Amino acid sequence: MARNCSIILCAAVAALVALGLIMLASTSAWVRGMEQPYHFLTRQAVMVCFGLVAAIIAAWCPQEYFRKSALWMFIVVIILLGLCFMPGIGVETYGSKRWIKMPFIGQFQPSELAKIVVVICLAAWFARWQTEVRTFWRGFVVPGIIAGIPIMLIAIETDVGSALSLSVAVAAILFCVGTRLRYTIPTGLLLVSLASWYIMNDPVRWARIEAWLDLENPVHQLDRGMQQWRALLALGNGGPWGVGLGNGVEKFGTLTFAHIDFIFPVIGEELGLPFTLGVVLCYVLIAVAGCGIALQSHGVFNRCLALGLTCVIVVPAIQNIAVTTAMLPNDGLPLPFVSYGGTSLVFSLAAVGILVGIHRRSHVRARQEFPLSPETRLAVRL
Repeated sequence: MARNCSIILCAAVAALVALGLIMLASTSAWVRGMEQPYHFLTRQAVMVCFGLVAAIIAAWCPQEYFRKSALWMFIVVIILLGLCFMPGIGVETYGSKRWIKMPFIGQFQPSELAKIVVVICLAAWFARWQTEVRTFWRGFVVPGIIAGIPIMLIAIETDVGSALSLSVAVAAILFCVGTRLRYTIPTGLLLVSLASWYIMNDPVRWARIEAWLDLENPVHQLDRGMQQWRALLALGNGGPWGVGLGNGVEKFGTLTFAHIDFIFPVIGEELGLPFTLGVVLCYVLIAVAGCGIALQSHGVFNRCLALGLTCVIVVPAIQNIAVTTAMLPNDGLPLPFVSYGGTSLVFSLAAVGILVGIHRRSHVRARQEFPLSPETRLAVRL
């Protein structure tokens, strides 16, 4: 299986992308306010093409290029995140300032790029100072600053879900690199306490928590908890085998964002338990393949990069599935590769391309170091 990690990874991603296009064909026609019924489907298909190009380029680029460009990529990402708050460039939607609009590029979400860049920067830092990963300054403080600035900007945009998923990826890198737990655990507890205080003093966030804790309350079912309640009804309506592709009823306006954040319940309603479990299995395969690539790669940079990119893909998927099944409060994260969203799709496919490139080069190096390993030669001593 170790030598087939790239095949498993690409097969799982291809299955998710194909399922996403199928479900967009079923859900996008019923989105309110759209003149063209399949606008989201055609746009997502175009973004799949862009994402494949980005994945091929990312797989072709040497990892050393990402390592040398880490500082400049970090500066660009900080500027892009800051532009989200600039009038005329930043785009505010539903109270969140997550998007920017630029000429020739259009509207995109810088936080998706920030996830990949933060992982690259941390991998480059630890590769540079791998002998000092257990020290306080170079092993904890400086990496915390590198990750903390983008995470703070993303959180200020009120994109708490993305900030949380990126924080988990950073924590995984710090743990696997060997940063001392006596630094990370108290800091983690402090950050959790500050986040709890922020949520309790934010009326919108706290209302979501209250609705999530009491979804059976009719007041919440018509207000903050409506999406999660209708998602549960969609999953229950589908039963074990689903009602058939295109025959779901919750997408007709009662389940808002059925083509973005809450596409997973529509899969359960129309296609049933085999496909919902199949989606979960695909993300499990992505996690296993990504960790396998990290274990086979050579050098601290490649290992940290593979591990971080795997978390960047899998953690948002876990969050989305947990939200749509009412195991976590609503945080507005899409389901990677499946939900509608061009920025998320392109950069997720680019992350897959980087993982494939790491795996391919690790095997090339192994063949160069051990050129005769698959061969058996017999000789007669005279």
